[in-house]
This record gives sequence, C-alpha cells and structure tokens, in this order.
Amino acid sequence: MWCSILRLLLIHARKFRYKIVSPALKYYEEVDDKRKSGEFENVLVIFTTVESNDNEKVVDKAIEEVKQVVKQVKPSTILIYPYAHLSSDLAPPAKALDLLKIFENKTSNAYNVKVFRAPFGWYKEFMIECYGHPLSELSKTIRAETGVIKREYEKKFYILTPDGKIYDPKNFDYNNYPDLKILVDKEVFGKELEGGVNRVNDYCRKFGFEWEPMSDHGHMRYGPHATVIMDLVMQYAWQIARELGIPVFRVMGTNMFNLSEKPVLEHALLFGDRLYELNVENNRFVLRYAACHQQFAMLRDWIISYKNLPFGMFELADSYRLEQRGELNLCFRLRKFYMPDLHILTRDLKEAIEVSKKVQEKIMEEIGKLGRRYVALYNVTEDFFNEYREVLIEFVKRENYPVLINVIPSGIYYWVLNVEYHIIDNLKRPREIATFQIDVGNGKRFNIRYVDEKGEEHHPVIIHTALIGGVERYIYTVFDTAALMEKRGETPYIPTWLAPVQVRVIPVSREYLDYAIKVAEKIMDRGFRVDVDDRDESLGKKIRDAGREWIPYIIVVGEREVKSNTINVRVRRTNDQRVMSIEEFIELIEEETKGYPKTPLTMPIYLSKRPIPSYQA
Repeated sequence: MWCSILRLLLIHARKFRYKIVSPALKYYEEVDDKRKSGEFENVLVIFTTVESNDNEKVVDKAIEEVKQVVKQVKPSTILIYPYAHLSSDLAPPAKALDLLKIFENKTSNAYNVKVFRAPFGWYKEFMIECYGHPLSELSKTIRAETGVIKREYEKKFYILTPDGKIYDPKNFDYNNYPDLKILVDKEVFGKELEGGVNRVNDYCRKFGFEWEPMSDHGHMRYGPHATVIMDLVMQYAWQIARELGIPVFRVMGTNMFNLSEKPVLEHALLFGDRLYELNVENNRFVLRYAACHQQFAMLRDWIISYKNLPFGMFELADSYRLEQRGELNLCFRLRKFYMPDLHILTRDLKEAIEVSKKVQEKIMEEIGKLGRRYVALYNVTEDFFNEYREVLIEFVKRENYPVLINVIPSGIYYWVLNVEYHIIDNLKRPREIATFQIDVGNGKRFNIRYVDEKGEEHHPVIIHTALIGGVERYIYTVFDTAALMEKRGETPYIPTWLAPVQVRVIPVSREYLDYAIKVAEKIMDRGFRVDVDDRDESLGKKIRDAGREWIPYIIVVGEREVKSNTINVRVRRTNDQRVMSIEEFIELIEEETKGYPKTPLTMPIYLSKRPIPSYQA
C-alpha cells in the first residue's frame, strides 16, 4: 500500500481567461481552435497537479472534496487547469492527461455545473480576478491509501485434448495426466501446493549462484562456476534462435525507459504491479522487465518491407521485476535476471500462426533434450478461442498432451494467444519456463510499420518468445532434473556441455604431474574445460573433491598410464571406470557435447592457485 496524493489549488474567480502560447512538453495535447483560449465568469478554477502514484481512486476522493466547495461558492462554471507547479513528483505526461480527462468527465457527472478543462502540455498565459471572500482561495491535498489496481475479469477454464474435445476442469479424468492435474489445481482451484526442501537451492549454491546481500533482495551474484554456466546458456539461446529457419538480428540496448513516452507507459500499465521505477532529474523511468521496450523502440525506426518478413530480433536482456520478497527463489523467481528474448515480426495473424508452429516445435525439442516435458497453459482471448478453434486444436495436437485453456475477454491485453510452458518440479509444483505469445497490439502502440506490395503501411503482428525460458530458469530446470535423479536414487549430474569443469586430471603423486599437464593441455586444445589437481593432498581426497563438484570426467594418471600412454577415466554419469587413449577420450567427449557451445575455463587451471570461494567453503 502507498499514499496517492492529488494536489489542487482552488480559486473562485470573478473572471478568468487563458490562451495557449507554445508546447511545454514533447507530448502535448492536440487542441482545436475552440480550446486554444477561454474566458469564464464566476468560475471555480481547479489548478491540478497529477503526481506519479495517482490513480482513479484519488480522483474520486478529490471530487467528493471539491463537491463541498461547489455547494458553498455556487460557481457557474468549473475549469480544471493543469498546473505542474504544486509538486516535484510529477506523473508521466500520458498518465497525467488520462487522469485529467477522467477528472473532467467525473466532475461533469457529479455536479450540475458546466465543466471545462484547459489544454495539457502547453505554456499558457492567463489572467485571474479573484473574489475576496474566505473560500475564494483554497489549497487541497487529496490523499488516498491505495495499492496496485489489478484488472478484474472473468476467467473461463477448459481442458482441451489433442483430439479436439473440450472439458470442464472439474469433470476431466486426470488419471493419465498427473502433471496436468497439478497445474489445474494451482491455476483453476487455487490449491495450496505442498512445500518441502528444494534441493535445487542447494545445487545453485554448490555451483556459485548466490544471493548478493549488499544489493536489493532478489539479486544474485555469479561465481566462476556459475559464470561458465550462464555464458554457455546465453550462447545456446542465441544459437537455437538462429535454428528457426528465419533471419534473426542480434541487438543490445539500455535497460531503462522513460515513462513519459506513451507506448512505454501503456506497456508498463499492462504489465502491472512488478515494476522497478526510479527518478532521474525529474524524469520517471522504468527498468525493463523484458527486451520488448528496446527492441520495439529500435524497430519503429527501421525501414521494413514485406519482403523482409518474417524476421526476428534477439537480445539477452538484463531484466527487472519487483517480485514479492516472500516468493523469491534462487535461479527461478528473481528481481534481476537475464532474458533471451526473441521477437519475430510477421505480416499478419495468419503468418504469425504458421511461424508460431516453428517456435512451438523448438520449445518442445529443447525441453526434450533435458529428458523433460512441459505441461501447457494456453491463455487466449475470447475472440481467438471462438474464431480460431481449429488452430488451437492443431497446436494441442502438436503438444500430444492435453492443455489447460484460460479464456479471457478480448481487448484487455496486447496478445490474442499467450502460451506458458511449465515443468512440474521436484516438489510437485508447476514452474513456468518457456513461453510464446502472438501480439496484435504493440506494432501499433510503438508505431512499428512495414510497407506491402502496394506501398501501403501496416503494423506487423509480433511473436514474443523465450525458447528455453529465462537464462536462470533454464538453469533451474537443469538442476531440477538432477534433483529428480537424486530422488530416484541415481547419481545426480548436469549435462557435460554445461559443467563448469568438464575434466579434472589428477596425478597419483607429484612425480606424474608433468604427464597430467600434458594430458590436460591436449584436451584443452580441443576447447574443453580442464583443470589439474596439483595440490599436496591424498589421492582419495582429490577424487572426493572432484565428485563434490560434479565433474563429469575424472582422469587419474600414474605409473601405469605414463608407461602405456593412456588415461584412467572415471565417468560420473554411469560410475564406470575405463582405460583409454587420450584420442579416444577426446572423441568420446566431442560426441557427447556435439551441437552445444564451448567457452573457456573461468579459473586458473591449477587448483593450488585457487582461493576457496564462499560457495565451496
């Protein structure tokens, strides 16, 4: 809850006149000739400043306060006069104008008096002749305790099966679909899900994903091990975006956008209550919560032909969401995270649907590589649900699993279809990871245009997608998969391509250190992350330490390996132990990591050169 304050200065004037002079803001109100000037008699002039936290609730309270003054001074006319000088905490222009219009309309309905409003965003000259009675000059500060105003609308839930049948969630047989039941229990019936100790949190800390205590809540820091994983997932997200079969452009940009820009404000209001905001030099900014702002701001300046469509724009966007403190979760629900956001511009809804099929296929392919499957929530507008039923059925056929449908009234959001892909994690909770949306509103909102064959301009339909989800959420899925292994009594591991150290070479004694270094260098030359345990510790401790780090391959070398020019390899995944040549091992690991990116080690190669990081202490 916060206090919303509307500041008013009320002047009961015998005469008042104004005339616009020049625009005072970049976004000023367009006015016709009738409103460029005005003259009034026996007028209650309400000089009005709209502040950043103001909303319709405080307007309603202001009308009640002003009503008492109107009854007492009995003006012939009321003039609402935008006036920015009563506060330094000003609302963005688009928001201020909207609230002034609401104030005008509601005032007109509340009183039996003519109501006018002076133009917003203009320098104006005015002359006032004030009555001298005690009520002729009043200052009002209207306060209202308020919180986030959430959109209230009716949700209609259904289960849609791959054969096109629609069920009431209450009557569906979930015996063969336990994951779907968990999602439905949460989304439809609001069932409180069981808690428990989430092993993913332990795994995150093991690999150097930690909360940063010197920042805001929900901000992480990434140790050397975590940095490798982050870097690889970021590279991989860009790699798979290019595998969709359409041209994709990678861009970079800023993370803060001015709320005085109307499209930024409108998009922020659609997002709701999880905004990071800050004030800089009397300007109010929002920290982006995805890459939409930057990509759309860039795309509106591009010259786009129908021949260029479809194409995508990709950014690894540092993103900010003011999540509730009690809901924060390492690697999952964060206030600052990295989003590999892809937006695909298409000519129209028909083309967007076809391209979305490719997106859907890639999303399902990627989760399958981790040995998992998604359960989906399809948020659809009522119009799309009724008019594109066969399209929805086709999407669900491709899922090969029933989905939960949430039908909402049309026109509320910018999208007509918003698909959320959830895993069911090791605590039997739905966790949204990947997503795609079909957006019919932001092309117009941000004035992104393309020219068709006839030279006519159109706004594209835009697909939003994170093919593997946010970077940290993909990592959450990887660790959750390991937690499920552990639950089954198996040795947990992460894919070799993601392991911060893929190979550790351990000499039996210092006598064999040179050979260990030679082995490490040969493997490292092929782009793999290898280190050497050159510490003065026992062989048993070195092997145990490597196991605690989940290193996929531990190579032990001693007299026998030196004489035979071989290596002794311990495989974490299978708990096997094998003797092979260096070349055979390189071939094995090349095949295992084929198709995935590589990145260098983020630590010194020798363990003796490393201090002990906080997460390994």
